[in-house]
Amino acid sequence: MRVAKGLLGLLLAMPLLASADEIGQVSTVFKFVGPNDRIVVEAFDDPKVEGVTCYLSRAKTGGVKGGLGLAEDRAEASIACRQVGPINFKGELRDGEEVFKERTSLVFKTMQVVRFLDEKRNTLVYLVYSDRLIEGSPQNAVTAIPILPWAHQ
Repeated sequence: MRVAKGLLGLLLAMPLLASADEIGQVSTVFKFVGPNDRIVVEAFDDPKVEGVTCYLSRAKTGGVKGGLGLAEDRAEASIACRQVGPINFKGELRDGEEVFKERTSLVFKTMQVVRFLDEKRNTLVYLVYSDRLIEGSPQNAVTAIPILPWAHQ
């Protein structure tokens, strides 16, 4: 019972992360065996900011290892976030709060998106980067959304 309560507490303490919908993909390298290497475009909504959708493009490794989920994907990613409706905050925002995370290798590497609030400019800033257990990558991309009133339809 004590273990169950501890696990439940751990799950409740974990940040709410968005899940992505695949929008489309293109092949970049033909593979004779397994899926081709490709660039995938995904979309996710910020779980704590209604009215914001982010679009992420990233490389996915194909071949036998990629098909089995054993390949390590490249660190490069691109992000574009847009206001798609009235912006409403669902709770307090923390600078550097993780809003999206996905495994890009079997164990050690992840790609994540974090959010910052630039209060001086009334803007949300989203940063995508890749990290590893030992050493991350300096490659990153950033996008910003000014918080504007939304016109009523």
